[in-house]
Parts: sequence; structure tokens; C-alpha cells
Amino acid sequence: MDSYQTNLFTLFSGLAAVLIIASLIGFVLARRQPADSDSNVIENLNARIKAWWVMIAVIGLAFVWGRHGVILLFGYLSFAGLREFIALTNTKRADHLVLAAAFYIVLPLQYFFIWIDWYGMFSIFIPVYAYLLLPIVAVLRGEVKNFLIRVAEVQWALMITVYCVSYVPALLSLDIVGYEGQNILLIAFLVLVVQSSDVLQYVWGKLVGKVKIAPRLSPSKTVEGFAGGVLSATLVGACLWWMTPFGFFQAGLLALVISLMGFFGGLVMSAIKRDRGIKDWGNTIAGHGGFIDRLDSVIFSAPIFFHIVRFYWSV
Repeated sequence: MDSYQTNLFTLFSGLAAVLIIASLIGFVLARRQPADSDSNVIENLNARIKAWWVMIAVIGLAFVWGRHGVILLFGYLSFAGLREFIALTNTKRADHLVLAAAFYIVLPLQYFFIWIDWYGMFSIFIPVYAYLLLPIVAVLRGEVKNFLIRVAEVQWALMITVYCVSYVPALLSLDIVGYEGQNILLIAFLVLVVQSSDVLQYVWGKLVGKVKIAPRLSPSKTVEGFAGGVLSATLVGACLWWMTPFGFFQAGLLALVISLMGFFGGLVMSAIKRDRGIKDWGNTIAGHGGFIDRLDSVIFSAPIFFHIVRFYWSV
């Protein structure tokens, strides 16, 4: 095997080992749970672990398929996330043409531009062309009630679930000297750091968390959990330097940026949920909620990570 295949094998072997340990812990906790006690926490934990098995398997298959598999996977995630977001908006019958354009023209074109590595277009297509086109389509329908709200919500939905998410597969387009053919590992680095930050913030919060950091947005998040999770994820990212074109300290610094953006992205998405009076974006993924619930941290970190790497490492 070449270095890329070796690194990919090492990565997924490590993930499998972590999930096996987590599954064993969940099994033991479930067996030791008293019959008359509340088992919701343990059941939720085991549901999350089982869902992670499925998610890792799907991501692994996409990685094995290569570039096409990754782009198709995140294209589907954008489509599913867009559905979840639009379901919470104030769109009405008059907006059907706008929604059709968003789902069946804008979204496919964004991923097509990534497929053909057209950076000059995929970087501005939604924030410029789609941003201007959708209000024009909407106004031609003649419905003015809540016009600004309706249009802005669709624009936000596209920016969040399509534009930002598409920057994950866009990492495949970067040309980094000495790292040719290994860009899928950049995606693995981004996703691992973001998800480990989420998990570690939860763990640190449960262990030592006392001071609520944003009680109205996310009551479970604490200052101690935030600090411990971000610092731990930074260390995790630094230790993953071997699968990236970065050095140890560079990987750690990038992991810090990713973790911070992921945290604040999660707060923004929580604010939207609270505004709409819901706990989760959906219930598709057992124990996790909807697709956006799993993507919320990636949404804000992916574009920043992409542009930092492109500016400093890509030729």
C-alpha cells in the first residue's frame, strides 16, 4: 500500500477501535442499569453509538469510492439539510418556483462546479448569482406579504446547507505540493476535529461543567465544557498531523480555528432552532436528531478551513 492507503487504513482502524470500545462501554452500562431506574441517558448513548457505526460506514464507502463518492455524499447531505431548513421557514405556495430553483438548479449546479474544480464559480455562485436570482423569481409571483422574510430565509437556507457544506468536498480541488491524491484525508481531518470537539465539549461539560455559557441558546453548554473540549480537540488535531500536509503545531492551530468556528456555528444553529421552538432539526439519525444537527459545526468551519489551506498551502 502507498502512504495514502496506509493512512486511510490507519484512520478507519482507529475509528473502528474507538467505536468498539464505546459499544462495549454502552453494553456494560445497559446491563448494569437497575430495572427501576431511568435508562433514557444510556439508551440515548447507545443509539448515538449505533448511529456512529452507520455514519462511519457510509463515510468510509464514500472515501473508498473516491472523489465522486465524496461529492455525491455531501450533495445528498446538502439536499437533506435544505429540506430540513425549508420545513421551518415561512414559505408559501407562491414560493414553489423559488424552492424548485433552489433544490433542482442551484444545488446541483453548485456541486457540478465543485465536480469540475471551477473555484471561480463555486466560490461566488450562491452568494452572488443565486442571491440575486431568487428574489427576482419570487417577486415575479406578485406575493408581497412577508416578502423579505420569505426570500431571506431561502437565501439563508442555501448559504447554510448548500454553500457552506459544499466546501467540504471542495477540499478535493486544492493542489498541494507533495500531497497529491490525498485530499480526502483533509476532509477526514476537518470532520474528525469538528466531531471530536463536539463530543469532548459534552464530556468535559458533564464532568466539570458549572457555568452556563449560553443558557438561552443551549442550556447544556458550559464555559468549562467549551474550554476543555476546544483545547482537547486542538490536541487531537495536532496529533493527526501525520495525515495532513501540516506540521504538528500547524495542525494544532488549524484544529483550534476549526473547533472555535464549530462551536459558534453550533450556537447560531441553536438560536435558529430556539426561534422556531424546536429541539432538533429532525429525527432522521437516532440519538442525534436531523442532518443539520450533525452538520451544524461543520457548516461554519468548512469554508474557513478551506480558504486558510488554499491561501497558505495550495499552489
